[in-house]
Amino acid sequence: MKRLLLLAAIASTPPGAARAQGTAVVYGVVRDTLNQPIPASVTDVRSGHGTVADNNGRYRLTVGGGTIVIRVGYVGFPSIVDTLSVAAGDSLERNYRLEAAVVELQPTIVTAAKHSQLLDQSVTSVSLVSDTDLARRAVSTVDEAVNKAPGVLFLNGQVNIRGSSGFVEGLGSRVLMLVDGVPANQGDRGGIDWDMVPVADVDHVEVVKGAGSALYGTAALGGVVNLITRDIPVGFHGQLRAAGGTYANPPVNAWQFRDYTGDLGGLDATGSYGTETLRGSLTLGGRHSDGYREQDKSDQWETSGRAEWLPEPGTRVTASGAWTSHQYQNFPTWCVPGTCDTHGQAYQPFMIDNSGRGSYTRSNKGYVAGTLDRTSSPSFAWQVRGSWLRTHFTDANPDDWSVANRLGAEVRGVFHVGGGDDRVLTVGMEGAHTGTTSDIFGDSGRVGDHTEIELAPYAQGELRIGRLRLTAGTRFDHVTVSGAEPTTVVSPRIGAVLPSALGTWRASAGRGFRAPTVAERYVTTRAFGFQVVPNPDLRPETAWSFELGNSGPFAPWGRLDAALFWTEARQLIEPAFITIVDPVTMNQTAAIQIQNVSRARLRGLDASVTFTPVPALTATIAYLYLDSRDLTRDTVLSFRPRHLLTLSPDYRWRSFSVGVDFRYTSRIERIELEDVFGQDPRVAARVLDLRAGWQQGPLSARLLVTNALNYIYNFVPRTLEPVRTISVVATWTY
Repeated sequence: MKRLLLLAAIASTPPGAARAQGTAVVYGVVRDTLNQPIPASVTDVRSGHGTVADNNGRYRLTVGGGTIVIRVGYVGFPSIVDTLSVAAGDSLERNYRLEAAVVELQPTIVTAAKHSQLLDQSVTSVSLVSDTDLARRAVSTVDEAVNKAPGVLFLNGQVNIRGSSGFVEGLGSRVLMLVDGVPANQGDRGGIDWDMVPVADVDHVEVVKGAGSALYGTAALGGVVNLITRDIPVGFHGQLRAAGGTYANPPVNAWQFRDYTGDLGGLDATGSYGTETLRGSLTLGGRHSDGYREQDKSDQWETSGRAEWLPEPGTRVTASGAWTSHQYQNFPTWCVPGTCDTHGQAYQPFMIDNSGRGSYTRSNKGYVAGTLDRTSSPSFAWQVRGSWLRTHFTDANPDDWSVANRLGAEVRGVFHVGGGDDRVLTVGMEGAHTGTTSDIFGDSGRVGDHTEIELAPYAQGELRIGRLRLTAGTRFDHVTVSGAEPTTVVSPRIGAVLPSALGTWRASAGRGFRAPTVAERYVTTRAFGFQVVPNPDLRPETAWSFELGNSGPFAPWGRLDAALFWTEARQLIEPAFITIVDPVTMNQTAAIQIQNVSRARLRGLDASVTFTPVPALTATIAYLYLDSRDLTRDTVLSFRPRHLLTLSPDYRWRSFSVGVDFRYTSRIERIELEDVFGQDPRVAARVLDLRAGWQQGPLSARLLVTNALNYIYNFVPRTLEPVRTISVVATWTY
């Protein structure tokens, strides 16, 4: 009922009342059910401006006069969304009490339509990884939390949304990662560096499912993951986060590979200071891990910063950036008889092939972005942004390297015709220039340079007719890569949202695409003992994605979100075996080449249920059924498990909390390079994670036991997934 009242209040807001001229002040105190003060975040949803209450729970927020929507949230508590009116030049006292709610109200999202939008207005499925999820799982990198989102599965670091990506070692992702709306996929390989942004800077993550190319272009074929960083509050604030843990030793003596127990640990420090007009923050940190396998150590150093200037209401200038240096040993694949001392075993999952000894990678990556946001009137807002993304990796054994620099820019305007949300038009232009210098993605194995230029106009309109909300838009992407034919791809999308007594129905149809990366076109190396040869004639892979979904409460204590999806893909890019003939000796050898697979189909059910049977207990059940077919070969698509089930209950009592994550992943039926690895053992995965937490004022501590049953399994060929890990994370917040 609270949710319906909120939506009704927003819908009934007079068009001109959303943003009156001048400013006002909202102030008050935030407490919990025990009357203890909470340093909660208080945000004006429509402008995005926010503040953080002090340790006494007191807050003060400057807003635009008129009707506003306030969101109050704190880690471990469901958020409150409040609609209120305050006249320009006036002030209003508003006190809040955070307590367990029947079902948590969802925060505003931005990625689905490139402007602020309530979750129930999105025509595609969106999963939210909240600040509460990040904190209670005490993750070190964002992907550890995203991996638990409904419909999402990671395969050795590569994200799959509804089975979109499969697995290709180190190459193009069919999911686009954004940092505050800025594209952040690698310029040369197209993959995602999940450790680029310190997790301490991330407020929440939005996972948009299905083809998103109508607004986001290449790489959004399977979905979009947007990392939203934290707002900088007024005043002095800081956070210190320390973590330490240990890995389980191999469960079988014959698998032992070292005479000590592997450890891991890290330390992050964040400080910020803000006034009403100027704000800044800085984060520094580092991590070390001994790893859970042979030759698996890693060290990482990271830094990030953000500065904001708010010269007047409705105007924000932001400069942000991050830089991470990560050096890690490589575990190519586990060894089998003849490649190491297996101690008489059929395979050694904790030890590597002798030929891979000494392999390591140094990976440096970072970005700098500048954004100007301006709300000129209740009817028009615009944004201009520029960014520079740099990735540089150096491999040893084999010795390869690559440097990629991506310069990007975007200008966007959002028109609210009449000042409300009934008619919205989003138009923009996005462009990028990527330069790659490499000895592995060069010319015939030599150091070479490649340039990629992207230019794309886009537009999307939203119209509400009664209760029905219609969306239609398209984007034109023109991609030019040196040494290859230029391509132009049109990506339209239509959708509709209809609130009803049975929940909010949504339906959409859209086209997604992904242009081949420089690495996929020109890679020249060796993998799994085979030569990998280039293929400059690769074509973009495309897909039509359809969805019919419904979300809403099915009882006072529960909420259901379910969607049927169907994707018809063309020219999917996958590795394949080919035969190479030596022109002199005429000898034939097998090699690997990245090729276009002509047709594929992915369809299924993506559902999640969130329920709160008692105020202190919240639980989520998520299930993905995936039917994937390679229509050319009439076989199952590789690396796509048919069933994915996640159970996540959490219980809170006063300052203490406990939680569980259990995930079942059915056996992967088919893998790439079946001729080499097809006979390797593969089993279903049953992984149990346990967690417990304590929080009192500015101090908190988390105990985590991941893979508590120490289940031994793998998803990709001869690559062991993490064993049982016990860790403690302590946080002090000022």
